[in-house]
Amino acid sequence: MGQVEEWKAALAGLHARFAARFTRSEPRGRALEYMAGLIAPLERKNGWSLAERAGEDCPDGMQRLLNSADWDADTVRDDVRDFVVETIGDSNAVLIGDDTGFLKKGIRSAGVQRQYTGTAGRTENCQIGTFLAYASTKGRALIDRELYLPASWTDDRARCRAAGIEDDVPFATKIEHFRAMLQRALDAKVPFAWVTADEAYGQAKTLRFWLEERRVAHVPATKVNDTVITTGGADARVDQLIAALPRQAWKRLSAGPGAHGQRIYDWARVPIRIYRENGFGHWVLARRSVSDPTEIAHYVCYGPADTRLTDLARIAGARWQVEECFQTAKNECGLDHYQVRRYQAWYRHITLSMAALACLTAIRAHELAKGAPDPTAAA
Repeated sequence: MGQVEEWKAALAGLHARFAARFTRSEPRGRALEYMAGLIAPLERKNGWSLAERAGEDCPDGMQRLLNSADWDADTVRDDVRDFVVETIGDSNAVLIGDDTGFLKKGIRSAGVQRQYTGTAGRTENCQIGTFLAYASTKGRALIDRELYLPASWTDDRARCRAAGIEDDVPFATKIEHFRAMLQRALDAKVPFAWVTADEAYGQAKTLRFWLEERRVAHVPATKVNDTVITTGGADARVDQLIAALPRQAWKRLSAGPGAHGQRIYDWARVPIRIYRENGFGHWVLARRSVSDPTEIAHYVCYGPADTRLTDLARIAGARWQVEECFQTAKNECGLDHYQVRRYQAWYRHITLSMAALACLTAIRAHELAKGAPDPTAAA
């Protein structure tokens, strides 16, 4: 069986898992064609190009799939998540939260406004999606998603209704989205050992407390002036605790492999908090650039008391894998190629793109397990 045939078979197998979520045969079959188009070598993966690839004369059918067909994107999301767990699941896996921007023109797409996005590195007219990634030694994929709706939208219910946003959809911060996605993963008993995120999420003490209440080990980054409780019971800034460490506290360790080999940094940690409960401990972790010692990132950590510095460095270094998920999903699975404005349509497109990414991840994991070259490397 050739590579193209293998990819088709894998995609059909994943599609079969959630085919029953579609009440009619037309959208059921079109969903498979849509996903096949998302991983096809098309320059732009929009309604027209996906329809042409599927042999259709116009994009109406693809637009119906996203806008008006009878199916629930959340149940499909759950099926995709379960597929990811079955193919790359591991009890030592890491859940990673992050958001990414989708640049847009106009003002009618659900949630669009001028806002900062790390995708562009500046304020742009865009939508923001918050995501939960799953990363193990076998691969990485996106398993959950939410569309961020700024207060400028949720305060204007007429504008929301015009974009298909129901009146009961409230304003929610990106941190609240992250927490909701983590809760869904916990409820589904997704196997994992750690949670990580960048400082936009990690600086939220409410999120860290929420994780700790559930005994979820975590290594999120935080801002330089974040404060913690020391072992002596005082408040202290994280950067001051790290600055007070002796030179010998720093160890040169790898944060894991990157695009150009091992990512080497100097790492140090300092215990915080007075008590260790249920065998868990707390630390402030620091990552220092080898080439520029003034460049230091800080993390607030909670995990098993016997956690080693090398373990914390590895988890902190795992965060980059969500960026790889975004890059692959956008470049190979059309994550940002959509041309829809309505709220429901965004979720449907993103979910099918996540399914396409999960399929590529499963193919790669299967081939690498056999010792074969990465079949997606040239994609």
